[in-house]
Amino acid sequence: MTPRQRLEQVDWPALEQHLDDQGHAVIPGLLDAGECTGLAALYAETDHFRSRVVMARHGFGRGEYQYFTYPLPTLVDTLRQNLYPHLVPIANRWQARLGKQRRFPVEHRAYLAQCHDGGQCRPTPLLLRYRPGDYNCLHQDLYGENWFPLQVAVLLSAPGEQFEGGEFVLTEQRPRRQSRAMVPPLRQGDALVFAVNQRPVAGQRGDYRVTLRHGVSELRRGERYTLGLIFHDAA
Repeated sequence: MTPRQRLEQVDWPALEQHLDDQGHAVIPGLLDAGECTGLAALYAETDHFRSRVVMARHGFGRGEYQYFTYPLPTLVDTLRQNLYPHLVPIANRWQARLGKQRRFPVEHRAYLAQCHDGGQCRPTPLLLRYRPGDYNCLHQDLYGENWFPLQVAVLLSAPGEQFEGGEFVLTEQRPRRQSRAMVPPLRQGDALVFAVNQRPVAGQRGDYRVTLRHGVSELRRGERYTLGLIFHDAA
């Protein structure tokens, strides 16, 4: 079964409800073990990437990641193109609930054309690598004025076998409340869909905004690879 076929089997109404309730949702087994291993192996092939970031140099944490260059590897491009149509109705509904004017086109290539017209032309899909002692500080992946409200992270390594620690962490800040931390359980090949910046939450007086950040806790053992799929490009 291909990733595209697996996406067709997802219970999208249930996923949308979980996103509304929690700001994140898991697509179990989007990639199989072979696909995960193949993507992780690309990290050593520098021709696939436009830049490499060592987190400690910028105060982002410890570890490193590389941004893919265009043209994207086939599987990365396929995932980005086929996830977007399922997520865009959710994104547009959130935009309306948050009182924002921007609406996103149905096809991802049309959305990328909007990004490029606005000067956001650098590809943002990335591979992240963590080794013992590495971690990623809480952050948001905005990259410009035109950003898509949802993104996806696919865990490429097997917890408990290839690494320990390194949990994916989300925090949510609601108005006049303390932050809430969430640690979604992920297996190799699982894809986590989550809010890039803000999401709407229904209150007694209508919808209000909550702000999310994400990061990775310290890796205790082994090596952990993640594929990050961001749907807008960078300025």
